Amino acid sequence: MLEIIKSRRSIRKFKEEKLPKEIIVEILKAGLLAPTSKNKKPVEFVVVEDKETIVKLKECKNKGGDGLTTAACAIVVACDCDKSDVWVEDSSIAASYMQLQIEELGLGSVWIQMRKRFNDNGDAENQVRNILNIPDCYGIVCILAIGYKNDDMRPYDENDIDVSKVHYEKY
Repeated sequence: MLEIIKSRRSIRKFKEEKLPKEIIVEILKAGLLAPTSKNKKPVEFVVVEDKETIVKLKECKNKGGDGLTTAACAIVVACDCDKSDVWVEDSSIAASYMQLQIEELGLGSVWIQMRKRFNDNGDAENQVRNILNIPDCYGIVCILAIGYKNDDMRPYDENDIDVSKVHYEKY
């Protein structure tokens, strides 16, 4: 597992190659199996492969959406805020599990933050909800841009681990 974590880097450039459905299903399984508070399972996913729709999602923020430009697939991570008072955490865990699965499958991904992000037309979350017909009670923490890597990022190594950030018993 630690090797997968070291290898997982934010990839923003992808090859123009469609992902097989069975690969997408494997990614979704990781998100669906992620733990949630009180095991309520409030997190849901919207898979987007249509290029025009992916471009619309990219335009929901002024900056930071470049990974969607060449992504073969985008997965919107949505959570029913009426079911979970910790929807941000539930969504984040699910998205992180999916990113680890994506790396394990030899693919790349980047987390495109949507919560508390804006563009000239307003709130990014609202725009994503409108584009994809997601109910208002759902929060959108991020969109995962996914595809075959077209970016060569070196994996982390032991020198990248800052052990000074670890404290025992007290700060």
